[in-house]
Amino acid sequence: MPPRETQSEDHRPNGEEVIVVGAGPVGLLLARELRLAGVSVVVLERTVERAPHSKALGIHPRTIEVLAMRGLADQFLAGGVKVPAWHFAMLDNRLDFRALPTPFPFMLAHPQVRTEELLEADAVELGVRVLRGHTVTGLTEDADGSSVTVEVTGQDGVRYTRSAQFVVGCDGAGSTVRKAAGIDFPGTDTTIVGFLGDVHLDAPPSEMGLAWHSVHGTLAVAPAPGGLFRVMGYDAAHKDPADELTLDQLRETAIRLAGSDFGMRDPGYLSRFGNATRQAATYREGRVLLAGDAAHMAFPAGGVGLNVGLQDAMNLGWKLAAVVQHRATPDLLDSYQSERHPVGGALAEHTLAQTLLMTTTSPEGGALRSLLSGLIASQPGFSLGLAMKLSALDVGYPAADPRAHPLTGARAPDLGSVEDACSLFSGVLRQGRPVLLDFSGGGLRTAAKQAASLGIPIRAGRLAPHSDPAWSAVGAALLRPDGHVWWAADMSVDLDAEALHALQGLGYEAVLS
Repeated sequence: MPPRETQSEDHRPNGEEVIVVGAGPVGLLLARELRLAGVSVVVLERTVERAPHSKALGIHPRTIEVLAMRGLADQFLAGGVKVPAWHFAMLDNRLDFRALPTPFPFMLAHPQVRTEELLEADAVELGVRVLRGHTVTGLTEDADGSSVTVEVTGQDGVRYTRSAQFVVGCDGAGSTVRKAAGIDFPGTDTTIVGFLGDVHLDAPPSEMGLAWHSVHGTLAVAPAPGGLFRVMGYDAAHKDPADELTLDQLRETAIRLAGSDFGMRDPGYLSRFGNATRQAATYREGRVLLAGDAAHMAFPAGGVGLNVGLQDAMNLGWKLAAVVQHRATPDLLDSYQSERHPVGGALAEHTLAQTLLMTTTSPEGGALRSLLSGLIASQPGFSLGLAMKLSALDVGYPAADPRAHPLTGARAPDLGSVEDACSLFSGVLRQGRPVLLDFSGGGLRTAAKQAASLGIPIRAGRLAPHSDPAWSAVGAALLRPDGHVWWAADMSVDLDAEALHALQGLGYEAVLS
């Protein structure tokens, strides 16, 4: 029976300001960010039930910082497994995350299913409405350019429309939103097929993260919550991503690549996947935006993709809220494209490089693997650079003004003050609002009054001795809601005047209050 052209109580447009399409981790975090700012938002998800298996497993340090800024990290840490050394391209030597400049120097093995459960529960508690079984089939931007209307088929087969000021596609690599908006998705098709299985191991390898590489392929084992292990890699004998992976095949592959099946049994999730790598030509087309896999897809080398998507959501959330609430012009959304599109490009670049290293079976490729693995072991700076890239701790956004302070756009580290035990990642940004930091000893009198009138929290004190040396001369800084520096100035200037100029001259009242 074809869907009926009618509306019911559940399908009535509720006048939401933003429609988020897709209830995966990216869509849920974005919806939470919008609701935290007071924006009305609905999430439309085509599946009736959450997928029982976890495609993504790794949560990297910057993502944990993002969650900590909103007071969400503890519940993730409680349900995950901390992995202090992680692989790059499954090379023999691993990256030591313990050297990273973060309170979270590890990769957290945390199942995507649980990630979605936690984010959805928190979003719903804040007032986000999640409608499951509601499939977006198309969209149009209204003639006057003031809203977007999506076409939806509900769980009961009823077709209806829903309108909002903005629509954000967080609906995966096959994004209906991206296609309906006419946004190109250039890149490369699948040429390599990987595998993964979440299984119980009666005889796991003695060293977690150990990788085996030969002319037959590459295999690695990593711990997962719930007593499971993730067995993953590339098998040169299997080149069809549609070929269903069975436990017997995974056993055979492990024996051929590693010499043992490690006593694997009772699989929780088995999958094959390709290395198609694509990135949306633009993350914004008018009132339609993209985030997560809808904006970029890559081979899951290093388990980075989900993390980039969640960081997309953190970057977009406060900007979209400011535009919806008329605290900023729509031009602010252009910075989402200029800041996050290069990050998606970098994701594609390093995952393509890792894919080549993981799948090479030639003597030349083996020599390259050996060389790079040796550099990881012998050159701490090289190893740290790769770890910073995988963890996203190296992501900073270029300042529009070349005269700006060098820290402008940088990720703020976990700054602590002598007087205040509440550090950046333990509550300062929990409400999703910008924060004015004053390390001058109370020298921001006029600026502090201006900030207070805008409802901007002010944290005053002296930098703690453990704080990042790059901040040693900083007298004051204005942090964006996503933890990046909007403005900073050293003690050597008239901090009060500079801070006031930052609040007024840079349009702070209109943009970030």
